[in-house]
Amino acid sequence: MVTLAQRIEELRTARGLSRPALAAALGLPRTAIEKFETGRQTPTQDQQSKLASYFGVSLFYLRGETNDTTQMSDWMDGAFLDEPAPATAPKRAVKPVAAASSGGEGGTMFDAFLTSKKFQEALRTAVLDTLRTPEGQEILAKAIRRELASRQK
Repeated sequence: MVTLAQRIEELRTARGLSRPALAAALGLPRTAIEKFETGRQTPTQDQQSKLASYFGVSLFYLRGETNDTTQMSDWMDGAFLDEPAPATAPKRAVKPVAAASSGGEGGTMFDAFLTSKKFQEALRTAVLDTLRTPEGQEILAKAIRRELASRQK
């Protein structure tokens, strides 16, 4: 079985990141990743969540409990990306936020923030709250009408 320390090192090296670069991207002390990878320190639950979000893997994969990298996700995380796009919609590549780079050795602290579970939950809540308002319902109705009209053509 793969250990948490081995998995962190594997994911970091696959991205071509140094230990200090990964620590900086996650907002951790400079030597934290070295301690995690050598087994001298175990990441806290919050630090494990940051690592999993940053690398786009499940906590189970990060901990070495499975070899399946799939995150437990819902529609806000792109569950509908496999559906065919409407004929009128232009095709475009979907680039994961965590893969964005500032031109340095890896992601930035802002990338880690955008991929953090707390931020994604707050965004999801805000979107759902907005869609529940009368204005949000009207936006949904217009979008549905537009989609139905484009399919009738």
